[in-house]
Amino acid sequence: MTDETLEYQALRRLAVEPIAGQRTLAQQLGVSLGKANYVVRALIARGLVTMENVSQNPNRLGYAYVLTPKGLTEKAKLTRRFLKRKVAEYEQLQQEIDILAREAGVSDIRTLAS
Repeated sequence: MTDETLEYQALRRLAVEPIAGQRTLAQQLGVSLGKANYVVRALIARGLVTMENVSQNPNRLGYAYVLTPKGLTEKAKLTRRFLKRKVAEYEQLQQEIDILAREAGVSDIRTLAS
């Protein structure tokens, strides 16, 4: 996973679940806790995410990772780039499927699924 893809996935997940801890984020992203910490710190350093204390209990620390306006803008840009890349991958895969179907003499690839 590229750094840009990792940052995009982190921003996506934090936008949906801001109170997720770094351990949960690491599991969701499929990376080590250290890598998740590195990504979150980088997003904070770039001003894309802020950390807010949300704990009601003074003996327990609880934080939410909140996307800043700059973070929301960057997430939108990354979403467009990610979508563009995925559409290109889809189109390339579709071409490969068409070639393989012709080579195999299959007229309807949906019949292969059953």
